[in-house]
Amino acid sequence: MCAAVTGKVLITDTTLRDAHQSLIATRLRTEDMIPLAREIDTCGFFSAEAWGGATFDSCIRFLNDDPWDRLRALKAELKHTPIQMLLRGQNLVGYRHYSDDVVDRFVDASYKNGVDIFRIFDALNDIRNMKRSMDRVKKAGAHLQGTISYTTSPVHSTAMFIGMAEELAALDCDSLCIKDMAGLIMPEAARDLISGIKKAVDIPVCLHSHSTSGIAPMSYQAAIEAGVDILDTAMSPFSMGTSQPPTESVVASLVGTPRDTGIDLLKLRTVRNICVQIREKYAGLVNPISERVDSNVLLYQLPGGMISNLVSQLMEQDALNRLDDVFAEVPRVRKDLGYPPLVTPTSQIVGTQAVLNVLVNGPRYTNVTKEVKDYVRGLYGKSPAPVSEEIRKLIIGDEKPIECRPADLLEPSYERMKAEAEKAGLVKKEEDVLTYIMYPAIAPSFLKGERQVEPIPAKKVPAPQAAAAGGVPDQMEVEVDGEIFSVRIVSVGGNKVQVANVAPQKAPRGDVAGGIRSNMQGMVLQVMVSRGATVKKGDTLLVLEAMKMENPIHSPVDGRVTEIFVDTGDVVQNGDVLLVVQ
Repeated sequence: MCAAVTGKVLITDTTLRDAHQSLIATRLRTEDMIPLAREIDTCGFFSAEAWGGATFDSCIRFLNDDPWDRLRALKAELKHTPIQMLLRGQNLVGYRHYSDDVVDRFVDASYKNGVDIFRIFDALNDIRNMKRSMDRVKKAGAHLQGTISYTTSPVHSTAMFIGMAEELAALDCDSLCIKDMAGLIMPEAARDLISGIKKAVDIPVCLHSHSTSGIAPMSYQAAIEAGVDILDTAMSPFSMGTSQPPTESVVASLVGTPRDTGIDLLKLRTVRNICVQIREKYAGLVNPISERVDSNVLLYQLPGGMISNLVSQLMEQDALNRLDDVFAEVPRVRKDLGYPPLVTPTSQIVGTQAVLNVLVNGPRYTNVTKEVKDYVRGLYGKSPAPVSEEIRKLIIGDEKPIECRPADLLEPSYERMKAEAEKAGLVKKEEDVLTYIMYPAIAPSFLKGERQVEPIPAKKVPAPQAAAAGGVPDQMEVEVDGEIFSVRIVSVGGNKVQVANVAPQKAPRGDVAGGIRSNMQGMVLQVMVSRGATVKKGDTLLVLEAMKMENPIHSPVDGRVTEIFVDTGDVVQNGDVLLVVQ
């Protein structure tokens, strides 16, 4: 048994970032965050996690909301509570490595605009990928929280994680975080790991977990007994399921104990009431799969935010019935790739490949994303276990993986991409350059003001009521004057149906000789060929962005491109004919 531990437990509340990322696919809008942040600021939290992670992507992709404006607006309300962000090391808030000069600029801009605490991690626990951003945070004068991406596998152990904690502490971290993104840490493992880290280093330790498996509250209690300094929690209306344990419950459980947080439950009640109203507004985005306890996560290990997004993405592909097949494929792909911890971007890399292995006709790895190829090449860092020779050859042939720090291969890119953005008329403020660098495919339309705010779907109607309403589907295609439009229904009121996202369907869907079809719903990122071009079997014809990954579409034959039905930026559906190769 551990000796009695005293000293109050500090709380990082995640409602403004990870909680809504986990439960409503990161769709919480800034307008709803502001009154919530104002009340959160009165509670006395160690920090409010309010930026980073997938929020940057979702802001510009779905909400037509400038993430830098959001940060400044939150900073204006959180006058007494430090703003914390999640930074993916060399990936920053994207899904690939950026050059060192971009890392420096991004950290500086984040600090200048309001971030006080930087939680920095690497998906592979490759500290080489964390060091540049960590050094820059220290130079800026912000709080540096080094992070261990916790997972279980034949190659991960408590001793290994303690060793990593020692290495991070030696790099001048102000605190450490055990990031249990999939809710895998067992109470005894939490007790052993935290007590081991506390013996090895003398800086505060935070535990972050998700309630997906139902175990997190028990592991939090074990962590408290072992001397954890900080716990991540979410306000109850946005807690549990794939999110964190509830803030109010954790605070109440410690009242009158030697580890009392000192937080006033009445103040939390005010925050909770605002969250109830927000939760009702966004109820149509909450999927029961994300809310419930799912012990299968102990097998497939997907983090909370990835599960809700994976459900959403399979629904887009009209393949939600294959969810269990995808979950079963995830651990197989993870083993093939050397047991990476499943956290952004490796959760997307593994999860998307699992989807492709399940949905695409043919053997596993018939269709491989660019990101999986880059991972196997070593461009994301060193995998925890070696990728098997068989899988490596299947994915990249005889190419040899790199052994250096991946970012060492990247030339400075900030000034070049700044010039690109300025030439395209995209830059109104300095931060716009960073937005463009993070997401060059979708940032131009956002920075030009061309993107639309995704409507909040109506609360899901129970099956009997839906039947009474006529069994209206949630998506359909409509032909108007010979032109096909894709229509998504977002609410049903009586017999009146409101529709949104009406866009012309350019790509034909019938039988077209030589037609190359899309194998999933996605956005055309790049068309690689022109009409009349001669192509060889296996050549990349175009690239789709689907599930945040790049998915190349290859020519199945030698031939000539006779028709192209899509342009960059078009959204296509599963089965659409994209082009014709004769």
